[in-house]
Amino acid sequence: MPESSQKKKFFHRLKHAYRLVFFNDNTLEEVWHVRFTPRNILSIAGTIFIILVGGSMALVMFTPMRELIPGYTTDAMRRQIVTNAIRLDSLEREIHLRDKYFNTINAIVAGREPELTEDETGNVPISYENITFTRSGQDSLLRKQVEEEEQFNFIMRSHPVSSSFEEASIAKVHFFKPVEGVVSGKFNLNSNHFGIDLVAAPNELVKAILDGTVVMSAWTSETGHVIQIQHAANIISIYKHNARLLKKQGDRVKTGDAIAIVGNSGELTTGPHLHLEIWQNGMPVNPEDYIVF
Repeated sequence: MPESSQKKKFFHRLKHAYRLVFFNDNTLEEVWHVRFTPRNILSIAGTIFIILVGGSMALVMFTPMRELIPGYTTDAMRRQIVTNAIRLDSLEREIHLRDKYFNTINAIVAGREPELTEDETGNVPISYENITFTRSGQDSLLRKQVEEEEQFNFIMRSHPVSSSFEEASIAKVHFFKPVEGVVSGKFNLNSNHFGIDLVAAPNELVKAILDGTVVMSAWTSETGHVIQIQHAANIISIYKHNARLLKKQGDRVKTGDAIAIVGNSGELTTGPHLHLEIWQNGMPVNPEDYIVF
């Protein structure tokens, strides 16, 4: 039989009407009947299937039943995943800082120059090796005297150099603002916070507040890159948490000279900022009393 004839008979049968009849078994009386065609049966079955599928999808999407599906994450689980990702990122950063610290220590112990790497902001450190600074005759004489006699002297000298600036009280000293920023942490002796915290723009240059000699330029685990400058009148300024130091121990600096780059180094930091301390005669003073920020 040709295939086209079979198709015609199949579609023709779909149009045939059928009747389902229920009889009373005792009286043979017709109780109920229903008339249908195969085409109607297919339409009703398709409609019921679509309703069941749509209802199931609605239950999964808009009710807590979706949490019963294996592999589906709850809101609490998703929050935990995000929290774990943040903690993992912080842990990787701490491991990176630790490895950087150990590599620097190993290089120093081995007598090598520590390698320059990218800082925490991802920027390659700027090289200042080719910059040439000129000194006046008075500056050279003062530099020689400081290097020979009191490079590491933190105590008031018994025979101070004859200088009106050095004999003046700290209240009469004009300090240079180290960075353009906002004070985020106040001076507080009760909490052993001997300076102030200044939030500045990334990679902002830190400048010396007075003329002086660098007596410390190093890395510590708690305060990161630290530079300390001895000034006249037995004043010491300390700059902590820098991304990079631009001066080394023994360097002579002038007021406003760039000495470091604002950073976020060390364990006791909560973000990119500069921690500034000013000491005189072995006592800390509040920088905000003498510098307008």
